[in-house]
Amino acid sequence: MTSAAIAAGPSAETLFAAEKWVEAAAAYALEAQADPDDGRAWLGLAVSARHSGRPETASAALRQAEQLQFAPIRVALERARLQVIGGHNAAAIVTLRGVADQGFTTAGVLTADPVLRGLAGVPEFDALVAEMSVKAFPCEHDEQFNEFDFWIGTWDVYDGNGAILGSNVIERVQRGCLLIENWTSERGGTGTSINYVDRMTGDWVQIWNDASGSQIHIRGGLGDDGMFLTGTIHYIAKDTTVPFRGLWTPLPDGRVRQFFEQSNDGGDTWSTWFEGFYSPQSSD
Repeated sequence: MTSAAIAAGPSAETLFAAEKWVEAAAAYALEAQADPDDGRAWLGLAVSARHSGRPETASAALRQAEQLQFAPIRVALERARLQVIGGHNAAAIVTLRGVADQGFTTAGVLTADPVLRGLAGVPEFDALVAEMSVKAFPCEHDEQFNEFDFWIGTWDVYDGNGAILGSNVIERVQRGCLLIENWTSERGGTGTSINYVDRMTGDWVQIWNDASGSQIHIRGGLGDDGMFLTGTIHYIAKDTTVPFRGLWTPLPDGRVRQFFEQSNDGGDTWSTWFEGFYSPQSSD
């Protein structure tokens, strides 16, 4: 079959995208015949043949793609699908574990796949999905990343006399790897911080910037009194940097006390920079 003859009709990719599996398989077969070293064509033939109910043709095409070392992860996933269709669940799980051992951690591909998700409930499959999820989203499975959870929420913030200071929203993002703070002062000022565990040191870190040009860089960890972070604050307008520290304490009534101090003498003495008491906003 010449290249011109192959090009005369719709491309294999076009037929594949349209889920015209019989026609796509035929088109990929022609491409593979024209160029036996085309791993893409062999894999396309395998997938199309599986969808059109020809597992033997699919398996043979897949062996060609494997021999060409084309897209090993994609080929292995397709092999596992064929094994499930053939009723060889144990072999499919072995194949999938091999995929995970190659560094593939996207467990959602397995659980969402129309064929592979049929393995759900098989203990070995469920265990593999759990292991892959831990590797894919480690922060969600690391207890230290939960230490600041008491600060998560939508809050009204008051001073010690009960006067409103502003509102704050603390959200967990990036699958638990980061807390984002968005502060709005009652006077109209705004500020944002990111908060995370520095895995190289084990410290919690806060980096804050606000509209007035205050930049806070503090780090530390959870202690008996709450989350205690120390470092510096830099004032852009003044071009000055001084020692700074913050303490977040969960209170028995569900509120959170936030207490910031700065030092103007290198840390010998400290003065209050901010004290606020967080109360959960009503859902009304």
